[in-house]
Amino acid sequence: MRTVRTALAAVVVAAGMLGAAGPAAPSATGGSAAAGRGHEQTRDAVDAAVAAGVPGVVVRARDAHGTWRGAAGVADLGTRRPALPVDRFRAGSISKVFIATVLLQLEAEGRLSITDSVEKWLPGVVRGHGNDGRTITLRQLLNHTSGLRDYTEDPELHLTGKIFLAHRYDTWKPEQLVALAMKHEPKFPPGTDWGYTTTEYVLAAMIIEKVTGHTYTAEAERRIFEPLGLHVTVLPGTYPRIPRPSGRMYTRFPDDPQHTVQDITEFDPSWGWAGGEIISGTADLDRFLTALMRGRLLPEAQLAEMTTTVPSPDFGDGQDDGLGIFRATLPCGTEVWGHTGFMPGSQSLAYTTRDGGHTLVANFNTDWAGETDAAAYVLLGEFCGTVPPASTTR
Repeated sequence: MRTVRTALAAVVVAAGMLGAAGPAAPSATGGSAAAGRGHEQTRDAVDAAVAAGVPGVVVRARDAHGTWRGAAGVADLGTRRPALPVDRFRAGSISKVFIATVLLQLEAEGRLSITDSVEKWLPGVVRGHGNDGRTITLRQLLNHTSGLRDYTEDPELHLTGKIFLAHRYDTWKPEQLVALAMKHEPKFPPGTDWGYTTTEYVLAAMIIEKVTGHTYTAEAERRIFEPLGLHVTVLPGTYPRIPRPSGRMYTRFPDDPQHTVQDITEFDPSWGWAGGEIISGTADLDRFLTALMRGRLLPEAQLAEMTTTVPSPDFGDGQDDGLGIFRATLPCGTEVWGHTGFMPGSQSLAYTTRDGGHTLVANFNTDWAGETDAAAYVLLGEFCGTVPPASTTR
């Protein structure tokens, strides 16, 4: 398993490289099950992803001409059950957009300011080895300029390699996750550089709980899930399974010389907590991003803050970081806003135009989709009309 940061970077970076290379030859694979018409290049890209080795893909694309809900391949390699457009999946770091939204809602209510220090709300939590919560603001948490280390890269979490199988049901508390990060010196002084860090969003959710007196789950449900009717979106806590309908999730461990495909569907997601535990579906994520960009969730001032960006050089040219959301300028010039999500066995995309009028949400039931450029071609197919080659394998 790659690190979360590397997996997130892969899609947009690959899209830039592929777009710069120019259009490719049409795919001859075909065969995706779909409802709706149009979005032919996206359909081709989804079919090409399966041809390149991704077991299954679910996708939803919506623009002024309508909505396409599609799926290709299989949800389960054992039973060969087809992937279905309604399948739920682990959406990973797309949860960060939800966390930033709730925190900005609290600012709009006058209950906090994103210029507040972390220390104000979590005294003594960010300390040790040069880390100091007094010098880090909430804004720096949300736009990844705090300099804090990413706890997901600490070996004690056992996320890398086959050792994960022996620890897949370990339960972690958010304070323990932050403590892992505090074992390491910061990457840079706050506000002087950029570095993607899940630690920041664990801290952001802890602040939500401190300010409101409720769990971050309860706040997300009350403020976002229920008003928007996000009926398939859940924050599972320690529950290891994905609610039905759903498929299986597959990985290959880098320290396995046989490259055996492993079913990694069930695990305790508490190690990701607010930074990545979310389970959702394509329709819910489409509805959420559309409502967010159209001002249904945030007042104008807070939405302006969210969409004020800083450079994110680790993610390559063409992508900048707002508060919990990225702006990507694709090779064709189209500007989209959203996030990618990565969990063991799952890779997701959720992007929309700034007016919320054109949206793409997709999930691949593997964490190796980036290795075949499959995810990048789906993104380019929908927003740029790029046609994938017959095989997307590098």
